[in-house]
Amino acid sequence: MPQVDLEEIMAYLRGTNERRTYPLWQEDDCLAFIARGREYRSEFHLNPSFEMQYSLKGPLHLHWRTPEGKEQVSVVPEGHCLYQAPMVPHSPRFGPDAFQLVIERKRRPGEIDRFHWYCPACDNFLHEETFVVADYGADPVSRAYDNFFSSMEFRTCRKCGTVMPDR
Repeated sequence: MPQVDLEEIMAYLRGTNERRTYPLWQEDDCLAFIARGREYRSEFHLNPSFEMQYSLKGPLHLHWRTPEGKEQVSVVPEGHCLYQAPMVPHSPRFGPDAFQLVIERKRRPGEIDRFHWYCPACDNFLHEETFVVADYGADPVSRAYDNFFSSMEFRTCRKCGTVMPDR
C-alpha cells in the first residue's frame, strides 16, 4: 500500500508556478489530488461525481449555487472537510499558500464536466465549457479557462454588456 507524504507534495507545489494540482491516484472508483491556491477561480464547476474536500492548509471558501441559482459561500477552516453531492455548481476559492486534498469518483464513460461563468455585474449566465475528464492530470480546469478567457464573445454579457475581466 503506497504512502503519500502530503508535506512533500505541498512543498513541491509551492516551488512551481507551472502546476496547481498534483494527482495522488486515479483508480476506477476513486481519484485523489492535492490542489494549491484557487484565488483566481471565477467559474462554477458541475462535477458528475461526489467530492470530498479537506482543508490541509488554510481555509477554503466554497462558492456554490442553490437549485434556484443563488450564490452561497461555505467556509471550510483548516483541518475540516466538506462533502459535496454530484452536479452542485461550485467554485472552490482559497489563497495561493492554501492546500486542499480532494477525493472524488473517477469519471464514468460518457460523463461530462461542465464549467459555467456568470456576469460579475448582473449575474447573468455568460458561457459553458464542457470536457470529458479521462485523466485529471491533464488539468481540465486550466483548459476550460484558456478557452473562456481567449474569447471576448464568451466574456461579454449579452444582458448588460459587462466584460468579465481577464485573469
